Amino acid sequence: MNGKEFIKALKEICEEKQISEDIIFDGMTTALEKAYAKETGLPNIRIDINKETGDIKGFSYQKVVEEYTDGEDEDGEDAVEILLEDAKKIDPSIKPGETIEEEVALKDFGRVATMAAKQILIQKVREAERQSIMTEFEDKEGELLVGILSREDASNYYVDLGRMHGILPKSELIKGEELKMGSSIKVYVTKIDDTGKSPLILLSRSHYGFVKRLLENEIPELNDGTVILYSVARDAGSRSKIAVYSEDEKVDAIGACIGENVSRINRITNELGGEKIDVVKYDKDPITFIKNALSPARDVKVYILDEKKKEALAVADGDNLSLAIGKKGQNVRLAARLTHYRIDVKSSEQVKEEKIDLTNALS
Repeated sequence: MNGKEFIKALKEICEEKQISEDIIFDGMTTALEKAYAKETGLPNIRIDINKETGDIKGFSYQKVVEEYTDGEDEDGEDAVEILLEDAKKIDPSIKPGETIEEEVALKDFGRVATMAAKQILIQKVREAERQSIMTEFEDKEGELLVGILSREDASNYYVDLGRMHGILPKSELIKGEELKMGSSIKVYVTKIDDTGKSPLILLSRSHYGFVKRLLENEIPELNDGTVILYSVARDAGSRSKIAVYSEDEKVDAIGACIGENVSRINRITNELGGEKIDVVKYDKDPITFIKNALSPARDVKVYILDEKKKEALAVADGDNLSLAIGKKGQNVRLAARLTHYRIDVKSSEQVKEEKIDLTNALS
């Protein structure tokens, strides 16, 4: 391969790996210098690669001194020195402290030295590619990405995100969903880790943040701040509750999320495989907020038992009692996550039987 072909190949590698040409040139220079030093036993070699022609030249360098010091150079290596009187024979204008260079013939490196240079270069390319990938993905944690389902093993699916694959544990799928290889899939990034041998991107479709990002993608008012998403609580594959509000009294926050003819919320529900989404209004008053969060139950009386510990009691009767609790306690459990209050639901009769004193409770 001639010089120009070499430069062309190098540029193609840089484009493919999306890394800087300077990084590769620096890596090659370092690799060749170390290989030459290994081959010849001479540490004072500088390699120069012409970035246009691909020509490679080598130079030996020595520090000009008035007398030998046996010191170290700036890199901590043993300094290779030449006396001033000898240096002036090469360059009459040279001064002490300066460096004098002479071009040397680069003979074919031995097999061991060539392999050493290759390994150093490969490592440089890997490091540069890793850094480039991390730069691209480092701010994606907590974001929604779209990838292609490429393969699976017993525990995970692997999603092609372009320059790398993310890991989607099967435990992070929406309950009951089935995925097809080669299909496009939306995923939520739960963690990006660069401490291992290779960058790691962990993904989820069951995380509550997945619902949050889907809402932001579907509802423009959430992105422009007209509607504010206060909190999300989720039982993946079954039901989610979201609390929204607007600082503009003229804006119907719930209506904006649901959309005309329930179109917006239905699109999100479809992406979630039929998972139901309750949209409730957030209120600064915890009593009102808890009542809203316990929807679809109505006529619920709420008492704040301990404001510091965030403990509340909800009292409901008849059908509203079972609605407030929900199937297997799901409704009250989601309401508690949504409001950040521990909520106990009882009937009026239970309150009397248990002689619960509500005299000092806020209501």
